[in-house]
Amino acid sequence: MTPDSLSGFAFALTALLWLAAMLGDVFGAKRVARWAISLGTLVAIFAVLEGLIGQSPTSVSLTFGDWPWQFHPDAAGLWLLLPALLPAFFATATGRTQHPRGWVAGVALSLLGALGILGVQDGANLLIAWEALSLGGAIMLLAERQTESSGNDNLFMLALLEVGSVALLLAVILLGKQLEFSSYAAQWQGLGTGLGFGVAVLWLIGFGAKLGLLPFYEWYPNAYGQGSGATGAIMSGAILNMAYFALGRALLDWLGTPPWLGSFGIVVLLLGAFTAIFAILYAFQQNDWRRLLAFSSAENAAVAVTALGAALIFRAGGQAELAELAWLVGLLHLMGHSLAKGSLFFAADAVARATGSYHIRQSGVLRRAPFTLGIGVVFAGMSLAALPPTAGFVSEWYLFQSLFHDFTLHGDGPRIALALAGAGMALTAAIALATMVKVLGVGLLSKADARSGDAAQLTLSLGARIALLVTGLAVPALAISLVFWLPQLNYAIWQTFEPPADAASLMVRGWLLVPLSADFAFISPLKLMIVMPLLALIPLALIWLRPRIKVRRAPIWCGGEPVQSHSGATTALAFSNAMRVFYRFVYRPTNAINRRFDADSKPYFLKTLEFDYAQAPFFGPWLFQPAVRLVQALTRRILFLQNGLMNAYLAYIGILLLLIFAFALFWTPK
Repeated sequence: MTPDSLSGFAFALTALLWLAAMLGDVFGAKRVARWAISLGTLVAIFAVLEGLIGQSPTSVSLTFGDWPWQFHPDAAGLWLLLPALLPAFFATATGRTQHPRGWVAGVALSLLGALGILGVQDGANLLIAWEALSLGGAIMLLAERQTESSGNDNLFMLALLEVGSVALLLAVILLGKQLEFSSYAAQWQGLGTGLGFGVAVLWLIGFGAKLGLLPFYEWYPNAYGQGSGATGAIMSGAILNMAYFALGRALLDWLGTPPWLGSFGIVVLLLGAFTAIFAILYAFQQNDWRRLLAFSSAENAAVAVTALGAALIFRAGGQAELAELAWLVGLLHLMGHSLAKGSLFFAADAVARATGSYHIRQSGVLRRAPFTLGIGVVFAGMSLAALPPTAGFVSEWYLFQSLFHDFTLHGDGPRIALALAGAGMALTAAIALATMVKVLGVGLLSKADARSGDAAQLTLSLGARIALLVTGLAVPALAISLVFWLPQLNYAIWQTFEPPADAASLMVRGWLLVPLSADFAFISPLKLMIVMPLLALIPLALIWLRPRIKVRRAPIWCGGEPVQSHSGATTALAFSNAMRVFYRFVYRPTNAINRRFDADSKPYFLKTLEFDYAQAPFFGPWLFQPAVRLVQALTRRILFLQNGLMNAYLAYIGILLLLIFAFALFWTPK
């Protein structure tokens, strides 16, 4: 192993520590495993920082003996991985005794897969790293909950992810026998129009399966719902960001500018917009913290993919600066999202510790929790709701400004597509705001239900408090500090952009953030943070005026009924039911009422009344369930092959060997 820089040595040490953590957890050395995974994550943060601040952040390489394996971290991947490693560190460093055996092994395998996607330089190793990323997530989830339902949910997740893996394998095969990434651009350009477009679709399906693009987002809620918030923070951070980086590299670094690039960009743009709308609609209806945040992760990934689609459209239209701007917008969006989602997943674990479940209900958690919980979730929720001065506000503002540049393009198709995407993003942002109001208002700020009694003060460990506070404060800090380091994102733009426009440098004008030109639009999160404390004068004035104003107190209005305040409070179901009714053609809601009567007085005296409601998955009945039935039917047809006869199995092996030999003798690759 020959690392050629300090950053390369740090990456090598990171890989060894994560490998030690995985082996230690497998063989029962849990303490060694947890120290190794946490220390490895810290070293990875140092390696990424060293790679970014170096003179040539893309020059880091590792060579293992005579094995032709090269590790060259890409600057775009480094930027995406850096904020995602912070929640990953806190997820592994805090709560050391809470996760069962096997969880650390899953985390280590996932992070090793993410490290591989960051720096491998050929298609074969990319497929291996991608499988490690998927398998590690499944191990994490299964380690935390080993039930029949969790097994089915993990199997569904892995089945959809394997669809993506098969698509990636086909893309690698179609690009020819040269597996090095440096040859992909030339090989892709040599393909015909139909085959080249098909390879682009395969990359989109392969990486989109993990990003949760339509229809793959339907594995998100059940899979995330089986794990803890720590697992969700890693899956929505490092794993999601590396999937987006891989997709961006394939479509922006390898694809070039074929004649059909504009049409494919419209496909990517609309796919991202519709995925964001569907995902946030379903997120709004969830009453479980993990399921809601899972759909929100799919929505935010789709927002970034929408920006990627806009980058392809602008690139096809010859607008290099706008193409670079749109790509950087998607990158910034997922950087802020990984921090905000990490803080909210940690808050979900805190809520579950206080209430015994992850249900979003009136529990009064925030009233009896340390102030660090409130600070963390407020800033994280503001970011996911795109409220200033957080990272989510900046990235979505940049996205809208990018889409508003549709007038620079020629042709009605791209202009209409960008306009429709802008409308879709506006709808998504509005529902995301309502979703975060539901999470914070009903799940945290509401008064505790009277049935809960006087709940005890919520105690959190020092590590959990630091995790919530640091990840939460990092969200506005990311936005406020953009004016200082945003020009460094020029390293995250591939040289295949012609001509290179240095869009990152043009996105900053003094203390202002601009979409390439201050004449078009501008904002300043730094100035907002300076001015916003002045708004505190309003509540201070109200406090000063309170003794001078007569205050009348009355019970809340509940249709004229004299009820207690908790009985008139808005539940999670009531908060989202109006949208559920309005978009019933999407949700196709179901209500189930189960009445149980006293055995001696049926049907006069009602003993229990159970009400359950759900939303039907949109693609499940039309796509996934028929596919499952087809596979089961085919399995029944070929069941005779599994007959238990040794001679039959030897015959199968012999036939397979003959086919392999025939293939090797008579087929010659071009």
